[in-house]
Amino acid sequence: MRIVIAEDAAVLRDGLVQLLTDRGYEVPAAVPDADGLLAAVDEHRPDAVVVDIRMPPTHTDEGLRAAIELRRAHPAIGVLVFSQYVETRYASRLLAENAAGVGYLLKERVVDVRDFVDALKRVAAGGTALDPEVVGQLLAASRRAEAGLETLSPREREVLGLMAEGRSNAAIAKQLSVSDRAVEKHVGGIFTKLDLPPSDEDHRRVMAVLKYLRG
Repeated sequence: MRIVIAEDAAVLRDGLVQLLTDRGYEVPAAVPDADGLLAAVDEHRPDAVVVDIRMPPTHTDEGLRAAIELRRAHPAIGVLVFSQYVETRYASRLLAENAAGVGYLLKERVVDVRDFVDALKRVAAGGTALDPEVVGQLLAASRRAEAGLETLSPREREVLGLMAEGRSNAAIAKQLSVSDRAVEKHVGGIFTKLDLPPSDEDHRRVMAVLKYLRG
C-alpha cells in the first residue's frame, strides 16, 4: 500500500514515515503543506493519504480543504485526517459528499499504533474510520444547525428557499414583491441565525443553502 503524508510538524512527519515503512508500507512522499499534498497525489497516485488540518500558510484549515479537493479529483484515494482538532464545518462537507474511504482521528486519542494502522488500512480499502469524539461534535453541530433553521421566520424561510433555487437578491425581491433592501435584511438575519459569520474562505450563501437542504 502506498501512502502520502501531509504534516507540517517535521518530527511527527518523520515519525509517521518510519512507523509505516517499518510495517511494510511505501511512503513515496511526505510533505509539510496542502499544496505539496495535492502535487504529491497527482505524481504518485497513492492508495491513501494522511493529512493534518492546520498547515501553512495560515495554519487554520488548509489540510481539510485540500482533503475535500482531493476527494473530488481522486475519489478512489482514501483520506485519513489526523489532527488535534475537530473542524466540524469542513469535516461535515468531507463526509457528506462521500463517506466511503474517509477517516478522521484525533492525535491525542490514538493510544495504540495498531489502531492507527488499522484505520488507515480500512480507509484505503474504502471503509470509514471516525473517532467517537469527532462523531459527537459533528452531531452537535448538526443539531445547532437544525435549531438555527427552527428560529427562522416564515419570510426568512421563504427567502432561503428561493436562495436554494439559485435566485439572486434582486430576483427574490421581484418574486416576493419587496425591496432589495428588505431581502438583504432577511439574508443577514438568516446568516446570523444559522451561525454563518463573514469569512474569506466560505461562500455564506452556499453554506446557508446546504444547511437548509440538510434540514
